[in-house]
Amino acid sequence: MTKISIIGLGWIGLPLAQLLIKQGYDVVGSTTSSEKQTTLKASGVNAIQFSLVPFPQGKGFQELFTSEVLVINIPPRSRTTDGKFYLEQLKFLRSMVDQSGIGKIIYVSSTGVYPDENRQDAYTEEEEITEATTGNLTQLKGESTFQGIRELTIVRFGGLLGDDRIPGKYVAGRDNVAGHTRVNFIYRNDAARMLAWIIEKELWNTTLNGVAPVHSLRKDVYERNVLDLGLEAPKSYQNSSTENDRIVSGDKILSTGFDFDYPDPLDFPYSL
Repeated sequence: MTKISIIGLGWIGLPLAQLLIKQGYDVVGSTTSSEKQTTLKASGVNAIQFSLVPFPQGKGFQELFTSEVLVINIPPRSRTTDGKFYLEQLKFLRSMVDQSGIGKIIYVSSTGVYPDENRQDAYTEEEEITEATTGNLTQLKGESTFQGIRELTIVRFGGLLGDDRIPGKYVAGRDNVAGHTRVNFIYRNDAARMLAWIIEKELWNTTLNGVAPVHSLRKDVYERNVLDLGLEAPKSYQNSSTENDRIVSGDKILSTGFDFDYPDPLDFPYSL
């Protein structure tokens, strides 16, 4: 039985763990909270309390590094920090990986690494990204931390939404909302399913975008939330634009045979 470790049993890591357990894998994951560890264990998920501060801290966390596959799912807090602490965390994590027998790694990244510029052509995994052109330098440096691992796959997720993450909630009642651009979203469980698919199909040594194939207008997504959930609508929108959008292609994962349960963000399920 293949053993899989998940660093970060959070919003994506937990449904991934639950899915992998159902599929028959031996799964162990980490959480920084002792309370959450207790709750997770009670629900049948083997959870270990483990923190990177930035050095490793916890009890029994060595078990996380006895698996064949490691999923690294600890996003940087790029909006509130300069990213240095996050990159130090990853350096310690890389050191522990190098001392282990782990040979297969999925590093969860973000489509934020692509340039911020709008253009006619969609951004694909073959895009050449440099420190000068990236939209998220911390995330790009995070990806490079694990280069050289024998079998490394980088997954760049778009906006992770669905369930209690409701895009219309963030713009309710606001003025001058940007609604004319198209989105690069993915539903929470589709993101978890995609990671499980990569492991099942042995899709190693590659980079894959995790983006739903339909790029709906932001305004349409917001208005759908208003209609379905009774949220307050934005008070006004910015003037529409005929300029290009910043679209990220999800065609590569589709070419492997993966199907999205929710290919259109207008259909994502939400709950208040």
